[in-house]
Amino acid sequence: MTVPLTRTLYLTTAHARGGRTGTVRTDDGRLEAHLAPPRKNSPGTTNPEQLFAAGFAACFTSALAEVAAEFGADASRARVACEVRLGTTGTPSGYGLAVALTASLPGWTPGKLLPLLRRAEEVCPYANAVRGNIELRLRAVEDRETDAA
Repeated sequence: MTVPLTRTLYLTTAHARGGRTGTVRTDDGRLEAHLAPPRKNSPGTTNPEQLFAAGFAACFTSALAEVAAEFGADASRARVACEVRLGTTGTPSGYGLAVALTASLPGWTPGKLLPLLRRAEEVCPYANAVRGNIELRLRAVEDRETDAA
């Protein structure tokens, strides 16, 4: 089911040239990247899956902070990792994505955090965009301060 926007809060445009071996640039010029296929290790490049993972992780972290605030909790130190898998499917298109979000929050056990992750998944625009289209897994883990965010 398509859910139409009732109001636009932000609008941006990205321009791509050359596909997976080209470039991508936002209309305001704040993001510009050279692209290479995921399995090609080319210095100074990224790929669409990495860009998608970065956006999803950032968006989900904000959704988690919003949800935590509803419960009187501070999620400003939350850590979210977004793993994006590109693979083949048994569909006519032949390709698809799968996402796993792993989150931790200092002072929270995985068992207490998981309900917040489920609620954040309900409000995150990225999660809403992919719901029912791709596999999306949520995982709560113990916080380890030495991990890179």
